Amino acid sequence: MCGITGIYAFNDKGKSFFPEIEKAIQALNKRGPDNQGIYINQNVALGHTRLSIIDVSESASQPFLDETQRYVIVYNGEIYNFKQLKQELINKGQYFKSNSDTEVLLKLYILNKEKCLDRLQGFFAFAIYDKETEELFIARDRIGIKPLLIYKDSDKLIFASEMKAIMAYNINLTLDYTSLLNYLQLNYIPAPDSIFKEVKKITPGSWLRLKGKEFEKECYYNIPAIIDNNNYNNISMEQASQQLETLLEQSVTKRLVSDVPLGAFLSGGIDSSIIVALAAKQVKNLNTFTIGFKDEPLFDETYYARLVSQKYNTNHTEFSLTTDDIFNEFYNILNYIDEPYGDSSALAVYILSKNTRNHVTVALSGDGADELFGGYNKHLAEYYARKFSAFSPFLKLASPLWNILPKSRNTKYGNIIRQLKRFTNGISLSEKERYWRWCAFTNVNEALSLLNQPVALSDFKEKQNKILSTFTSNGDLNQVLYADMHLVLQNDMLVKVDLMSMANSIEVRVPYLDHELVNFMFSLPYQYKINNRKRKIILLETFGHLLPDQLLNRSKHGFEVPLLKWFRTDLKNLIENDLLSETFIKEQKIFNYNEILKLKNKLFSSNPDESVARIYGLIVFQYWYKKYLANR
Repeated sequence: MCGITGIYAFNDKGKSFFPEIEKAIQALNKRGPDNQGIYINQNVALGHTRLSIIDVSESASQPFLDETQRYVIVYNGEIYNFKQLKQELINKGQYFKSNSDTEVLLKLYILNKEKCLDRLQGFFAFAIYDKETEELFIARDRIGIKPLLIYKDSDKLIFASEMKAIMAYNINLTLDYTSLLNYLQLNYIPAPDSIFKEVKKITPGSWLRLKGKEFEKECYYNIPAIIDNNNYNNISMEQASQQLETLLEQSVTKRLVSDVPLGAFLSGGIDSSIIVALAAKQVKNLNTFTIGFKDEPLFDETYYARLVSQKYNTNHTEFSLTTDDIFNEFYNILNYIDEPYGDSSALAVYILSKNTRNHVTVALSGDGADELFGGYNKHLAEYYARKFSAFSPFLKLASPLWNILPKSRNTKYGNIIRQLKRFTNGISLSEKERYWRWCAFTNVNEALSLLNQPVALSDFKEKQNKILSTFTSNGDLNQVLYADMHLVLQNDMLVKVDLMSMANSIEVRVPYLDHELVNFMFSLPYQYKINNRKRKIILLETFGHLLPDQLLNRSKHGFEVPLLKWFRTDLKNLIENDLLSETFIKEQKIFNYNEILKLKNKLFSSNPDESVARIYGLIVFQYWYKKYLANR
């Protein structure tokens, strides 16, 4: 993997920012510690930091120019079918000076322009400059595995893999309070928006082209959306299972190509265990890695990971952590986050990535399966909410009980009560409202109460409606999975994996998100994925025989970290006397301290409920604000 950045200048004032590209690529050095390069010509400056995976020689370094010196590319990603594409190009008379997928991508673009994107299998973000026409072409992969941000004003367009590189250009940026309101609900900021009004995220499956001040943008890929049962692929479960087996096996095979050491994350859950089972068929003594929590048995899954490792004779490494181990990395993680991102499971992914990087440079993961196959608790809850909506008045009678009983993610029964409360609160809402509510940690009014600054609810609703535009009156459960692919997967899960892996210079590959597999899964009716008893039906029907019985019979467990005890001990001073102190909150003038105080009191009570996640999100934002905005 790599980091990319660049400026396309519309005038001399824009060109005056070219020297800042040095600072921008330094900000991306962890994405690419092996090499750095800069290209400046006419109205463009391009920068690249390299993590060598395919063709680690100097001949593949970037920015990469074709033999005519007319075209230059900076590229972040992997093209899994590059060898096939290369042979096709050779057959057409093309010459290659490297063994890299970078050169294949560049030549394919030269011959086919934006149509090259239809041929690519992999994940990527790249920019190609044509010196003759002075055009800049920028594109992002179909699913959004690799990030790409842009800033545009009257003088220039800036792009980069990370926000810290955008900020390195020393441009004026303004906090977007509508995005902050979204963040206070979700603990992340949905694309295309960012925490700054002036910075946008290029949406997955899209490209843009600049020539002078002419700006062209197009979407080249959308996940096929099926909203009518009559349009589903008319094949049996058995036929669908056979096709799924073929597609996932092919996807894993593609992602095993590497010129550096490779392994796989093994969480102890179904998704990563299936990937390991398939990879181990092709890689003898596959390297596998998992983390556990010595102090918190509720969060520890090493036993199940060990069962899979033993079954497939992998070269298994466990990283058994204490609360102190997490605390020791806490500030390293906060320092790497350059846009508020409050999913606390990032702590575990960071530590897993850091320890894994000591052994391999590439790791396979099981991300994306929950969204594709219906694996989240909320998916089962949605099934019941739709099937048994007539019982909602009776369930609401229990609301006073759920409000009284203690709720917490950190105990088994407290978590059950928390989930029952969320279910009861959501069942009487419309399908679209319920989806948003179950994605969020709090409702919009509670989030608004935290803010001192006014937020135009019309802007918030407009953005929310765009995100939920696929919800239709005749839609089924597939519309929930479809929304998850665009909201949760792209803005939470993939951001987490990219940020935390790149912070440790390790590439993570996601076999479940091969676009051919994604397309196929959204051609199938939801009944192949979820019913009143099971989730991930077709996935288990196809690959369940590969897994130990103990793993198949266990309940769903998220990849979480035990925060509550930590907040009440090691981090209590940070909460009470620093980031969420009355003095800082009132000086900052963003938040309403009285509401912050209520949230802190909830955290330290016997009934913390969702306050742990909300406090964590606030800590991340406050730390980010102090680092990037307080003195800007």
